[in-house]
Amino acid sequence: MNLHAQWIIGFIDGKGFFNIHTRKNTQEVCGIEIISEFVVVLPQKDIQVLYALKSYFGCGVVKNNSFVIKNRKHLYDKIIPFFEKHKLLTKKRIDFEKFRFVVKFMIEKKHFTGNIDQDLENLKDFKDLGELKKCLLYFENANK
Repeated sequence: MNLHAQWIIGFIDGKGFFNIHTRKNTQEVCGIEIISEFVVVLPQKDIQVLYALKSYFGCGVVKNNSFVIKNRKHLYDKIIPFFEKHKLLTKKRIDFEKFRFVVKFMIEKKHFTGNIDQDLENLKDFKDLGELKKCLLYFENANK
């Protein structure tokens, strides 16, 4: 199955998810782990599409009826550039922009505006915002 970028954009607008959440993890330096993942879920009968996405992006795993990329470097090197080049057309673009901010921050260790509070205000829809802010502030201060 050969996939094309514009088909993927339309498909992800309908079936894809850009997830950021936190969970307590005492092995992490700030006590919280930030989990970023790109996910597509389909019925089992359409699993060939999930394998085609895996082949197209060259990373991720297909498990049960999901295609998931959690590796931050793969998200940064492959998923983010793809969706920067090929724009999502629905409000999912807002989800992507928030996702991109967090992944880039975790990789580059810097935020966009120069003010972490202002950047996080743009992310206010995240359920775990308090925990996310705590962890991002830790990474910001560790970089100084």
